[in-house]
Amino acid sequence: MSARTTATRQKLFDAALKLVGERGAASVTVDEIAAEAGVAKGTIYYNFASKDALVEALLHHGVEILAGRLRSAEGSEDSLEALVDQMLGFWAEYPAFGQLLVSELWRTPGQWHGTLSLLRDDIVSIVRGQMKRLADAGRLPEGVEVGTASAALFGTLLVIALDWQVFQPERSRAEVRESVMLLVRGMRSAR
Repeated sequence: MSARTTATRQKLFDAALKLVGERGAASVTVDEIAAEAGVAKGTIYYNFASKDALVEALLHHGVEILAGRLRSAEGSEDSLEALVDQMLGFWAEYPAFGQLLVSELWRTPGQWHGTLSLLRDDIVSIVRGQMKRLADAGRLPEGVEVGTASAALFGTLLVIALDWQVFQPERSRAEVRESVMLLVRGMRSAR
């Protein structure tokens, strides 16, 4: 893909994400996305077959960015805290993506449910790797399954990040991260 095509697609992703975050995917039109991106409507159809294809590509794009950030946390000294920090940082940078993800994950059956299930599994598998390392080191509470802990941490961070962005924007990322880590550590010491 050429640099120009990549830049155009990014403009379309940014515009779609802004509008979808404000009003939901179903109520945004191709004309509105084109206007927000400052391009002709045909540019969208040149890059994507339809609005639905654009939204699906946007979902993949966002999850790729998030997955890359989570993978970067894997080698750090406290990789669980780094994972939490990376996920909170992503949601802070892309709050509309979090809104899109939550709204579409919970829509049953949603238009992008199949795609979102696969993308969610990609992210949760990265978290699962971290949980497996903690379990192997004896740092998960007895009886907690790795799969459950992985899904719980992902869901918790998604909801906490949305709550932070919508209801507590004055809090810093460090404050939110520390609250999450206190919760995680408190659960460990309570066993």
